[in-house]
Amino acid sequence: MPVRMVDNPFYNTQLSGTIPGHALPPPCMLLSVGQAFAGTQNVSNSQKDEAWKVNVRLQGCDLEHGYLCGSMEALNVPSAETPVVTFWEGEIVDNRNYTFLTGKWEATKEIDVRHWSKFQCFAPILNHVELDGGRSVDLSNYPYIFMRWKEKFFVNVGTDCGLTIAGFYYVCFSRSDGSVNGFYYDPNSSPFQKLELKATNEGRAGYSFASYEFQ
Repeated sequence: MPVRMVDNPFYNTQLSGTIPGHALPPPCMLLSVGQAFAGTQNVSNSQKDEAWKVNVRLQGCDLEHGYLCGSMEALNVPSAETPVVTFWEGEIVDNRNYTFLTGKWEATKEIDVRHWSKFQCFAPILNHVELDGGRSVDLSNYPYIFMRWKEKFFVNVGTDCGLTIAGFYYVCFSRSDGSVNGFYYDPNSSPFQKLELKATNEGRAGYSFASYEFQ
């Protein structure tokens, strides 16, 4: 979701080849094309408390290549006259295609560890990530899927809307109930803006942002 305004790649985190012994994560119905999620993002700062309602819908998911994409809609942005919709692309941390180390978007290893550590389910993996970026961990049957979501462009508003999509989300998805938790990182925005989403049935019923067309 875009945040208020108040890309410097370091290196590519996509691995050159798969790591032997690391299987693909099994398919999950709650992480498939058409699935919808609804919840909030806390965008509070030192001046005031504020949360925006958020809808997310998956447009694509390719587990073999660790890729997914979708739309994100912020419903009650004070500075916007209409809901703000963005298109995002995601990296699935599977240690085949992507690791826990971001290596771009101004995120250092220390920043990565600090944000991933916000998720309680990351604790058993922490030492491995500090040692080798977590590459030695087989995540194929882990009950949670870790991801990064990066908004690429605004769908229905211009870049002069007063919001920024310069940052990205550290995301944790629960295989069991489809809940999504995330933390937004942008060095120029309020730290640790929390995203909380729950899977809904709207995606399965054919819900879509009918007034928007992705090119």
